[in-house]
Amino acid sequence: MFSGIVEEVGRIHSFAPSSGRLAISAQRVLSGDDGLRISDSVSVSGACLTVTSLEATRFHVDVTPETQRATWFSELHPGAHINLERALRFGAVVGGHLVQGHVEGLGNVTDIRYDGDAKLITIQSDETILRYIVEKGFVAVEGVSLTAFDCYPESFTFNLIPYTAIHTTLGVLKVGDTVNIETDQTGKYIERFVTSREL
Repeated sequence: MFSGIVEEVGRIHSFAPSSGRLAISAQRVLSGDDGLRISDSVSVSGACLTVTSLEATRFHVDVTPETQRATWFSELHPGAHINLERALRFGAVVGGHLVQGHVEGLGNVTDIRYDGDAKLITIQSDETILRYIVEKGFVAVEGVSLTAFDCYPESFTFNLIPYTAIHTTLGVLKVGDTVNIETDQTGKYIERFVTSREL
């Protein structure tokens, strides 16, 4: 489980799509007594992956075919930047919202405009994802906890403040870019409960 508060932007060292072997260069998530360890979960641009080995300045994870299908990770290449967050620990402050790291699908950036110092970024996606995104509700884009607004059947918008733009990959998004999306799971549980009661 994660909070959607990115700790650092890492860099892809190498990726072999056929085997799924991914090496990521990082600093903060590897340092200190609470740095990543083998078998730890880590959010990589919104996808929960398991650390399989460690080096001084990088760590390795395996990206399964299912994860490659659900994300844009088939396009990963050396030098690409990704958002990193270590798993939450009991008692830790949750600054964003509870994020599982289970990417549900993809979205495409269709518009970027400024509102003062902030950017308003509009994402187009599939109805099966957008039905769970509500006005002023939580959504995770590239693993970042955000608040959705202007929610329509084909798109939603989020407000990107300067701090988040600087400290995540969202700040360099361009129209046409693809992003990983995870919706707030609460709505799905409620829908499942209500539907099962009606059967």
